[in-house]
Amino acid sequence: MLVLEGTATVEDLDAFVAALGDAGDAHDCVVQAFDARYVADREHLATALRYAARAHRRGDAIARDPAVETLLYAAGRRQIDRALEMGVGEGEGDVAVVVASDFPDDPLAESDAERECADAVAELLDDATLLVDRDGGADGAATTAEGATADSALAATDPERVREFFDVGDAELAATDATLADLVRERVVLLSIDH
Repeated sequence: MLVLEGTATVEDLDAFVAALGDAGDAHDCVVQAFDARYVADREHLATALRYAARAHRRGDAIARDPAVETLLYAAGRRQIDRALEMGVGEGEGDVAVVVASDFPDDPLAESDAERECADAVAELLDDATLLVDRDGGADGAATTAEGATADSALAATDPERVREFFDVGDAELAATDATLADLVRERVVLLSIDH
């Protein structure tokens, strides 16, 4: 799995989504874009991808399309129309894009096909940064699409929006030592239990 961070200027949402799909098809990868304001951290997306792949392997996926299944898990929701709020919209905004090959068998492994697909996806963004997870942790080092190192790592850019979307209240945060990202990942995992 590779994750790109950047800004997208989307004039036609259908065309943008089709271009992402075309990049994925050309490299046999799953590609899903998210409104970055709803993403807790890189591990949030990795957890969603892992559980979406598991659902496809078991034959109990909610959606036929692996990218949509990944969106559902990332949003922690079974209804596509509710999960779409976490997807990209028209206009200019920060995005996080997951690129995964070998879905559903080993979606977290990196491959040459993923790197080539990530390069194609980077062309669709205004300022793409490729987050490279070198040590298996959630805070991967960041490099620009051109390969230069960047000082960025995917983290919740709008914690209040994340809290509202995932219904994480003050009482829940006060009752635990868990971080907001931990609680969001818990909701991703709970979706697999609910269906």
